[in-house]
Amino acid sequence: MIAPHSIPLQRQVIQPAVKGQARVSFIGSRSFLLEAPGEFDLTAQRWIWALSQTVGTWAEVSEVIPGMTNILTILKETPENPDIVVGRLLDAWDTAHSVDLAGKTVEIPVHYGGEHATDLAALCDFSGLSDREVVRIHHEATYRVFALGSAPGFGYLHGLDRRIHMPRKKVPSIRMERGCVTIGGMQTGVAMLTGPNGWNSIGYADLQMFNPAANQPALLAPGDTIRFIPARIEL
Repeated sequence: MIAPHSIPLQRQVIQPAVKGQARVSFIGSRSFLLEAPGEFDLTAQRWIWALSQTVGTWAEVSEVIPGMTNILTILKETPENPDIVVGRLLDAWDTAHSVDLAGKTVEIPVHYGGEHATDLAALCDFSGLSDREVVRIHHEATYRVFALGSAPGFGYLHGLDRRIHMPRKKVPSIRMERGCVTIGGMQTGVAMLTGPNGWNSIGYADLQMFNPAANQPALLAPGDTIRFIPARIEL
C-alpha cells in the first residue's frame, strides 16, 4: 500500500480549494484524490475514515486508499465524465458522518539515543531543548495511526508535540537502518526499510513491524493507538 501523497504522477486539479471545502485532484486516468480542508488533525482524519467506508462500497470503485487527511479513489475504468465522479465525492464528503476507528493499543520499546540517534543533536539545536527533554516529550505522548503508506507497514502517526517538530532533511541520509524511530515535520514513525531516509532519527525500535508471511502482515493499522516505551536511554 502506498500513501497518495507519495504517488509520482502529475496532478490535475479539477476542483479548486475553497476555504472550508474539500479539494479533488485527478491523478492519472481513473484516480481521484480528495484532500480535506483545515488542519492536519484527528477531526479531519475521522471524516476521511468515514468517507473511505462509503466510497469503498461503490460498484465502480476498484480500490480506496485513505491517506493523511486525504483519500485516493481508484476506479475500475476511466470515467467518461470525471465531473460526475468529482461531484459524487464532494457530496459524499459533505454528507459523511465522522467515525472513529476502534483500533488496538501497540507499545513500541525504544532505545533512545545511541548509535542510531544520528539526528538527535540536530533536533536539540533546532528546538532549543536538551536531549533528555526531547526523549521525554517524545515517549510521554500518545499517538494515533492515521494511515499506512510509503513503505509496507509504515504508520503515519499523529500526536507529536509541537515542541519537537523537526523539518525533514533537505538531503536525506544515505542509509538509515530499519527500525529507526524518526521525526519528520509534525509526524513521527518507525522506519520500515534500510536505505535513504529524509526523516530525523532519535532512537531505535527492535520490533518486527511487518511480516509478509503473517495473516495480518502489518503490525499497525489505521486507528491504532501507539505508545513509545523507553526500554533504554543512552545519551
